[in-house]
Order: sequence, then structure tokens, then C-alpha cells
Amino acid sequence: QVQLVESGGGLVQAGGSLRLSCAASGLTFSSHSMAWFRQAPGKEREFVAVITWSDGITASADSVKGRFTISRDKAKNTMALQMSNLKPGDTAVYYCAAGLHFTVLPGGYNYWGQGTMVTVSS
Repeated sequence: QVQLVESGGGLVQAGGSLRLSCAASGLTFSSHSMAWFRQAPGKEREFVAVITWSDGITASADSVKGRFTISRDKAKNTMALQMSNLKPGDTAVYYCAAGLHFTVLPGGYNYWGQGTMVTVSS
């Protein structure tokens, strides 16, 4: 059974930093990509960043380039999203996802975590 569990969300002031973590289990890690998506109230879920588990190739949305960094720890089976210079527009529920495709599309991911809330105050 695949499980993805996010942690690390919270309230932060604009310009601050947060680190999200996703603990994964039950996956054939080497064949999967893992990603972060976010969904703000009243908006569609949007891609944030993706990483291939096997060799660490990454891609990120233009809106977070230079501010957010995705990484994975093979030894701990965890994925992280280091977020810095946070803006009020980054406020959303952040979801961890895993799938067999390196894609920005939510439909390309089979497994999802429950989400963790990030609130950035101005």
C-alpha cells in the first residue's frame, strides 16, 4: 500500500522560509517521479516542482524558480520542498504526489498525500 505523508506546513510572514517534507512508503521508488502541487482556495491544483527518484532530475514552475528547491533523500525515502522568499500568493494546500511520468499534469500522478497548509501573511 502506497502512503505519502506531508509535513512542515504552517504560517509564515512574507519573505520567510518553510521546508515541507513528504514521507513515502510502498513505492517502487526507482521507477517513479515525485512532485509537489498546490491548490489555493477557489483555484485549480497547480504544479510546483517535480524530481525523478532515480537520478534527481528536477523541474519547477516559473512562479517558484529561484525560490523553491525540490530534493529527495533516498536513504530516508523522503522528498522535500525548501521554500524561501515566500509571498502571500504562495498560500495554498501543498500536496505530495508520486507517479510513473515526469510531468507537470496532476493526471500523471497515481498517488497523493493528504496535503499540508501553507499560509503566508503580508
